[in-house]
Amino acid sequence: MRVSTQLFFRQFNSSLEIQQSNIAKLQQQIASGRRLLTPSDDPAGASRALDMTQAISRLDQFNNNAVFAEQRLGLEEATLDSHTNLLQRVKELAIAAGNLGAQSADTFTAIRSELEQRLQEVLNIANTRDGNGEYLFAGFQGDVQPFVLNGGAVSYNGDQGQQMLQVGANKLVATSDSGYEVFQAIRNGNGTFSVNLNSANSGNGVIAAGSIVDSTVYQLHDFTIQFTSATTYDVINNTTAATIITGATYTDGQPITFNGIQTSISGAPQTGDEFFVQTSRSQDIFTTLQNFIAAVSVYPADTAGQARSQQAIQSVIADLDQSLGKVLEIRTSVGARLNSIDSTSDENEAVKIEFQRALSDIQDLDYAEAISALELQLSTLEATQQSFIALQRQSLFDFIR
Repeated sequence: MRVSTQLFFRQFNSSLEIQQSNIAKLQQQIASGRRLLTPSDDPAGASRALDMTQAISRLDQFNNNAVFAEQRLGLEEATLDSHTNLLQRVKELAIAAGNLGAQSADTFTAIRSELEQRLQEVLNIANTRDGNGEYLFAGFQGDVQPFVLNGGAVSYNGDQGQQMLQVGANKLVATSDSGYEVFQAIRNGNGTFSVNLNSANSGNGVIAAGSIVDSTVYQLHDFTIQFTSATTYDVINNTTAATIITGATYTDGQPITFNGIQTSISGAPQTGDEFFVQTSRSQDIFTTLQNFIAAVSVYPADTAGQARSQQAIQSVIADLDQSLGKVLEIRTSVGARLNSIDSTSDENEAVKIEFQRALSDIQDLDYAEAISALELQLSTLEATQQSFIALQRQSLFDFIR
């Protein structure tokens, strides 16, 4: 076959360009450390690398979410710890106030002054903001102040939502608790029922908190223990308007049992005195504190007044115990969520390492192999150039003898 000089030059230039392109690509791979420079280098590998990169980005976002969630829950835990300490101090005051023999009008005034400050502290805790300026206990309404004191009553302006963040592929975690759940949804009394007396009572009887003794017969009904004389009483079911016990004999401090519950009354009730046993209702912590303030507003001047004060303070102590129990319940939940975040973050990190290893296998360069290939390409290029020079120097006259 006849090869023209022009064809020879074109073939040489084409070969030279290919080899130079290969060398340039190898140099670029070595400089970047990447085997895949463009998707065309390995379409299937590039597709897998893109999937791996996106998966790693998602894990990074999950970990960022986890950091934010830990910060927010850490703030909530610290806030609830302060709230617990405050409630414990208020309970100490209630126990002290309940010892009427050691109190006076002056000590009642001092206790009331401290309680008014404690009420403001609880309000400040309930309106805590996070690092972004959002209210921690407002539910989904992070930009709305949740608790407002207006005319002596505290109102809640948030909602019952919990803000959520995704910290794992299949893991959502609540980063907050609503103010309703923490400060309002608290059952009063012993959590099942509450006791109280009629403020119009003329005797000095006080009813004990009581407890459930037979849950199988307990009903969510309200009752009145009504004294028909100083030594006898009836028990009336207010829910059904039926008298369930008639003319029972009263003995100071002895158990009174009905509806699966047991309580007792101490002191000397008078004819017409009434004591109430009601199903527990939700009562916010602000109402409990305000009830305490009311109980120590006036030092009792007579035995009936002392009974009312004693009863009110006992109710406050029971309600404070319920509030402390609610805070402990929320703190336990917060701790569980923090532990869950830690576990999920560890899992994310382990998966991320595997994805990074797989991505490296797909796109990272084997330097030894690349350098060997570059040296081979350089040798080939040099041989090609030398052969072209040698062939270029040949002439037809060299073959004429």
